[in-house]
Amino acid sequence: MNEPIGDVLTFGVEEEYFVVDRRGHLSQAGDDVVDAAEAAGDDQGELQHELTRSQAEAATDVCRTHGEALRQLRGLRGELAKAARRRGYRLLPAASPLLSEESPPVITPNPRYERMAEHFGATARTSLTCGCHVHVAIPDKETGVHVLDHVRPWLPALLTVTANSAISDGYDTGYCSWRYQQWSRWPSAGPPPHFASLDEYESIVDAWLRAGSILDRGMIYWDVRLSDKQPTLEFRIADVAATPDDAVLLAVLARGLVATALAGDAPRPHLPNEVLRAQLWRASREGVTGCCPHPKTGDLEPAKVVLDALIELTAPALEAAGDLDFAREGTARLAAEGGGADRQRRRFAERHRGEDVVDLLAGD
Repeated sequence: MNEPIGDVLTFGVEEEYFVVDRRGHLSQAGDDVVDAAEAAGDDQGELQHELTRSQAEAATDVCRTHGEALRQLRGLRGELAKAARRRGYRLLPAASPLLSEESPPVITPNPRYERMAEHFGATARTSLTCGCHVHVAIPDKETGVHVLDHVRPWLPALLTVTANSAISDGYDTGYCSWRYQQWSRWPSAGPPPHFASLDEYESIVDAWLRAGSILDRGMIYWDVRLSDKQPTLEFRIADVAATPDDAVLLAVLARGLVATALAGDAPRPHLPNEVLRAQLWRASREGVTGCCPHPKTGDLEPAKVVLDALIELTAPALEAAGDLDFAREGTARLAAEGGGADRQRRRFAERHRGEDVVDLLAGD
């Protein structure tokens, strides 16, 4: 990512997907599909390998507009899906495996990944999830910590937008984002605490490294963190979205929050992490058509009401970036039609077959 251009913050989106066989079981073809798609694709965005050979990752270039991000995500998904089909596989934008598997996935033969698997054991081999990460440009890390404290209370609302893991291992989990529950098993995962300074942020990371609860700074898995490689704030709260439109909606809302925090002078909200963790549990359970704790009161409100409050708070930033109508239309669509988890649940309820949900999400 890079510095803001003019008054508009730049941003980028990363998505992880499963590569499955025709029925929907995890394959070991992720590396081959990524390599084939890279060879056949254009120059926009980047395709990457992931922790297991059952996964593939796509990342947009630096974007200024939601239209640019949408075109790139559609193109990247399309290239991966075509490469998978040519090899008899399917690309699955689901945040948790839909079908029950007989054995754990195979770790990608990469020294870092193999070290992670050895050090963290079953946590690395069974916390198999696909997320969506949004990077938003910030001036520097000191400023990033300031912004991080301002966006923390809105993490539950952001989690509802792409919740897309209601069905996992062949059954209805009772959660809209079961991925969030699975991912929380990593010792460095979950909501970041309130930070008084960048020094405090770094002191926690240093303590993790000395304790061996992370092996490197790439394993800072907070729901929102300072990127170690880019001058960005990285939102890691979300499931991989069922559609590119949902992913870009998440991205513009995240960018609006960052821009609003940068432009304002309000004191940092001090929300205890114990409370935020409980609020995130509720958001992961109910998703975008359920209830979500309101950041201003802590009371449960329909998620649409909370998202409308987020849009109202960030409206000047959204309008300046050309995102306001897109954000309003996107949240209205989710409220009316439901999100990825709702679509999964409706299809699963018809015959209680995970394979039907695979067909819905793979779309081929």
